[in-house]
Amino acid sequence: MTKFSKSFGSAVALTAVLALTATACGDDGSGGSGDEGKGSGTITFWDNNGGVRTAVWTEIIKDFEKKNPDIKVKYVPIPITDVQSKYDTAIAGGGLPDVGGVGAAYLSNIVAQNALEPVGDRIKSSSLNGKLVPSMVDSVKVAGGKGGEMYTVPTSANNGTLWYRTDLFKSAGLDAPTTWTKFYAAADKLTDAKNNKFGYTIRGGAGSIAQAIDASYGQSGLTDFWNGDTTTLNDPKNVAALQKYIGLFKKDTPSADLNNDFTKMVAQWDSGTIGMLSHNLGSYQDHVKALGEEKFAGIPNPTLDDGTRVQVSNPVDGLGLFKGSKNKAAAWKFIEFAASHEENSKWNRSAGAIPANTEAAKDSWITDVEPTKLAAAALTDGSTKVVQLPYYLPDWNKITKADNEPEFQKLLLGKVTAKDFLDKMAKELNAAQAEWKQQNKS
Repeated sequence: MTKFSKSFGSAVALTAVLALTATACGDDGSGGSGDEGKGSGTITFWDNNGGVRTAVWTEIIKDFEKKNPDIKVKYVPIPITDVQSKYDTAIAGGGLPDVGGVGAAYLSNIVAQNALEPVGDRIKSSSLNGKLVPSMVDSVKVAGGKGGEMYTVPTSANNGTLWYRTDLFKSAGLDAPTTWTKFYAAADKLTDAKNNKFGYTIRGGAGSIAQAIDASYGQSGLTDFWNGDTTTLNDPKNVAALQKYIGLFKKDTPSADLNNDFTKMVAQWDSGTIGMLSHNLGSYQDHVKALGEEKFAGIPNPTLDDGTRVQVSNPVDGLGLFKGSKNKAAAWKFIEFAASHEENSKWNRSAGAIPANTEAAKDSWITDVEPTKLAAAALTDGSTKVVQLPYYLPDWNKITKADNEPEFQKLLLGKVTAKDFLDKMAKELNAAQAEWKQQNKS
């Protein structure tokens, strides 16, 4: 495990640069510096993947309250598809929590609104000092977009995974979909639409664009998101790759995929006869519960025919301390506890993700969970090139979600072309990059 933990840091380095009403106990909007409080009382915690991770957070909160009987945690589950809008609304109108799950993909947007407390100094004087994977620390520093300060405590890293039904592949005499060539061949062979059997399920609803970008760069082989200050997103190679990928819709996928977010997509795959699903390590336990461990497997994203694997970086998840909290001392105790060895290991084991706590990263379950083991190996064996996405742009999440997810649905329906879709998003990203550079001139 010592060897694994050393390579783990390199793996995450590659992946690095990888709810709700006014019932919260935080401040009214982003203004004000809040207060340390007495280190006791009630704090409010917003889970940024509510429903999906509610069970494990309930365990962690129970553990925390047992150890800290003078602190009560009010748990609020926020669906991942709503979390940024919930934060934006609360910043503008009041009702922020004391603690909230904050992923790197939308961290800079919250930091830009002055809503989060810097946590670097708190970490240095806490039990977490020296116990967080350096590359994850670097990731959230960059994603925050403000001079290398930390505005969230990293808790986990994820990785894109291609889940496939080993039983269906075996029956069809197919090899594992380790390359894009094999992937497309399997999607075709496993499809029997008349009998409601499909080779693949594509994400058409919330969160669709991240998956589409991953598939585009994975097939095009391009390894840099920027060429100077111009994005390569709409490079002709990516256009061709995306066109091929979305060509699967309704040919080798269910038509219901048009509106599927990840929860619907995962449930559909777990309960049906669909050959493959692109998601991440986080759905591992869902598949185990639905299918058992014998009927499926998870592998890193497919490679090109020459064995090269290209994938986009996955944002590190974390816990943020909100500036306006009136009870920062108690809120920090909860963050410190949740990011500790035992609790961080518990959360990541449930999610199938890679822990941010260096001690948790050495726990044996990581090598026992095959998809997690393969993901780490793929990132350290030299076969993977990672396209670093610009999470530091405050508008990144807005552009790749609210602004363009409806456009992706139009793309699936043939109402816009792959070129028009990527050109529109590229124009918006180029403008966001120019604005960010202007604002951050030294």
